[in-house]
Amino acid sequence: MSSKEYQQCTRCVMDTTDPLITFDKEGVCNLCTEYLEKRSKHSYQGEESEKQLKHIVDDIKKAGKGKKYDCVIGLSGGIDSSYAAYIAAKEHGLRVVAVHMDNGWNSEEAVQNIKNIAKKLGIDYESFVLDWEEFKDIQLAFLKASVPEAETPTDMAIPATWHKIAAKYGVKYIISGGNFATEGILPKAWHYNGKDTKYFKHIQNKFGSRKLKNYPTFGFAKETYYKVFKGIRVIYMLNYVPYAKDDAMEFLKKELNWKYYGGKHYESKYTGFIQSYYLFKKFGIDYRKATLSSQICNGEVSREQALDQLKSLPYNEETVKEEKSYIAKKLGISVEELERIIDLPAKWYWDYPNDEKRLSFIYNLYRKLFKKDKLGNF
Repeated sequence: MSSKEYQQCTRCVMDTTDPLITFDKEGVCNLCTEYLEKRSKHSYQGEESEKQLKHIVDDIKKAGKGKKYDCVIGLSGGIDSSYAAYIAAKEHGLRVVAVHMDNGWNSEEAVQNIKNIAKKLGIDYESFVLDWEEFKDIQLAFLKASVPEAETPTDMAIPATWHKIAAKYGVKYIISGGNFATEGILPKAWHYNGKDTKYFKHIQNKFGSRKLKNYPTFGFAKETYYKVFKGIRVIYMLNYVPYAKDDAMEFLKKELNWKYYGGKHYESKYTGFIQSYYLFKKFGIDYRKATLSSQICNGEVSREQALDQLKSLPYNEETVKEEKSYIAKKLGISVEELERIIDLPAKWYWDYPNDEKRLSFIYNLYRKLFKKDKLGNF
């Protein structure tokens, strides 16, 4: 928890549960200020964005000529990636191969959503299954490290999988469901760089028990290889279209027989537990604050409505005991051990060796050297 005296932004609902947050003299935080400064560059801008998207789609189709697929799309069965798949395949006629990185935590609804979407859209689908024993060990290592980045093992494997499949088919474009509208505000202290291999390797070596042979790491070196030598770009297609999550969910239910899985990111049972319960109990981190703050800045909800939503707990008290039992059993530990880990003193990424300064310098240089379009795609 932050040692600062508690303070909450007067414009959004972010607060000092982000230990790096700052406020101006009016009590407005740096997070929503930066978001609003970037919004015009990274979010839907009407006709201009539609023209940009048309040019990108034309480039994707041109690059795909003579190949089996035009693009790869990461598909989790969640709202964002499912809607992005619809936009790419149905609205723009791209020949898509959907790729799902299976880490063993999929909810039944998410698995069925993936199958329904692939069938309804007439797209091919591949599943990349991680080595469970290795992956379980990495997840336990991050939990034992007592940092918020419990999801880094998944977040590193996802782009590694996308790029591996793209290279396999000679595809130059990857479509991601990531978007600025709902994910534009996310404090670095809540989830530090998932591509920092120095940080990743230190935690695995210190707290893990296995040598990794099959796990697909993805740091700056591999990213550079795929971008520079393979010419692969990641496109955040939802930034080019009007996108509201609730509207998208209703559309998917109606058109693609999509089913809701019970909460934000509960398409993965582990992610749902981490974001709703683990982070809240251990760090006071309520992920709803980041999402609601983005929605406040977009005019989707009022600050008063957001504050009202935050009066309730982020997790379900009636089911959390069952969730803890399920998580512990899959990880091969007792519920008591899981609770002991949750009760360990909180740590942050700066408490362990990391490559933050070097990576920051490299990425800033990279942005200057390589073309970046107005909506943030390299």
